[in-house]
Amino acid sequence: MIRLALVPIIVFTSSLMASYETPDYKMVSAEGAFEIRDYPELTVVSAPMPQRGEDGSFMSLFRFISGKNDRSEKISMTTPVLMSGAESGTMSFIVPKAVVAKGVPSPSNPELGISNKPATRYAVLRFSGSSSPRNSKEKAVKLSEWVAAKGLQPEGPPLFAYYNPPWTPWFMRRNEVLVRILPQQ
Repeated sequence: MIRLALVPIIVFTSSLMASYETPDYKMVSAEGAFEIRDYPELTVVSAPMPQRGEDGSFMSLFRFISGKNDRSEKISMTTPVLMSGAESGTMSFIVPKAVVAKGVPSPSNPELGISNKPATRYAVLRFSGSSSPRNSKEKAVKLSEWVAAKGLQPEGPPLFAYYNPPWTPWFMRRNEVLVRILPQQ
């Protein structure tokens, strides 16, 4: 009975996620849940995230894409939502390619910033389940250990990528932790 009740949620979530723009990347290699990917330059709008669990950052970003910008322009949601820390740091939305091509509107909220993430290579660990700080930190440690075992050179702190809305069942969630890696000599 419970399984049957999940069918509408699964169908709705799957169709909704398919409609969001997600950055293209080139898969360089894969080993189980670990991958090496090359990403193009991405333009993001970011908000400070003083404490995880406070929805102020998400709502500030959501208001920006809902038209709280200098052109009152509505901007499509994209995936993933990026977080620069498991508990605090910044939260970022990726700006859709079409908006970048015509010029990104300026945020009305002075706490938001527009920036470009340069094209780069990342080591990535994909995982399902909770996006809690504890689970995210555990996955970051696993990725760090894998990167070290492969002799790769990490650069900077991990970046967390969350793809699903909060109502997505835990077993369907797509979460990732990414660590920038330097090109091998």
